[in-house]
Amino acid sequence: MEKESFKYITLSKENINKEHICCAFSDKKCSEGYELKKRWLNKEFENEYVFKRLDARAKVFIEYVPAEHAWAPVTAPNYIMINCFWVSGQYKGLGHGYNLLQSVIEDAKKQQKSGIITIVGTKKFHFMGDTKWFLKHGFEEIDKLPNGFSLLALKFNKNDKNPFFNDCTKKDSFQYKDGMVAYYSNRCPYTEYYVNGMLRVLAEENNIPLKVIKFESQEQAQCSPTPATIFSLFLNGEFITTDMSICTDSKFKKLLNLHNERISK
Repeated sequence: MEKESFKYITLSKENINKEHICCAFSDKKCSEGYELKKRWLNKEFENEYVFKRLDARAKVFIEYVPAEHAWAPVTAPNYIMINCFWVSGQYKGLGHGYNLLQSVIEDAKKQQKSGIITIVGTKKFHFMGDTKWFLKHGFEEIDKLPNGFSLLALKFNKNDKNPFFNDCTKKDSFQYKDGMVAYYSNRCPYTEYYVNGMLRVLAEENNIPLKVIKFESQEQAQCSPTPATIFSLFLNGEFITTDMSICTDSKFKKLLNLHNERISK
C-alpha cells in the first residue's frame, strides 16, 4: 500500500447517495442509523459541513464545520470545529491523520478563520478525538469541564479570544437526578441501534428509569448540558460515559456495580 496511491474525496449532496460514509457501512444492525446519518449530513451540507474521506472502503475520514453551526455547546466565532476524525486498522501509521488535519488547516486559513477547535476527553473518551494526538500536532487546551471534557484549539493568531464551553455545560446541578438519562443525535450511525434498542431493554430489565433525549436541531445541541452530543449517558445526575458499548449486558451490569459501590462508600 503506497502513500502515492492515496486519494481523498469530499462528500456532497451530489454524490452522497452513491458514496459510503465510512462508519457502519457493513454493519446490518445499524442500517437504519446509517441512512439517518446520511440524511443528517444532507441537511448539514447547507451549513458548510465537510465530510472528507479516503477514496476506499475504509474507515478513514474527518468531519468539520464552521463552529457557529456545530452541534455542540461551544462559543467559537470564526473558528472551524472538527467533529468525527477516524483512521482505523491497517490504515493507521500511513499519514492519513496528518493529511486530513492539514486539509482542514488549509481550508480554515483560506477562509481566514481564527483557528480550529475540537472537543475531546481530558483522557481519551470513546467516539471522540485522540487528545494526545491533537496536543502533539499543535493544539492546546483552552477550556475544560469537571466531568472530563476538554476544548482544544489550534489558534492562528495567539491574540484572538479563546473559544469556550457554554454555560449550559457548567451548571452545578444536573436537571435529572433519578435514573438514567441518555442524550444522543444522528451524528453517528450507531446511536439509534444502541440507544433506542439495547439501552432501553437493559434499563427495563434492571428496573432503572430511563429518559432518552434526542437532539433534533443545531439549536438544541448548542444548549446541551454535555459537549458529547453524539452520545452521553448520565446516571443519577452524574456523567458516566460517551461509550455506546455500555449498551451491552456485561458492560451495563459492570457500570451499575461500580456506581453502586461508589455511592455506598
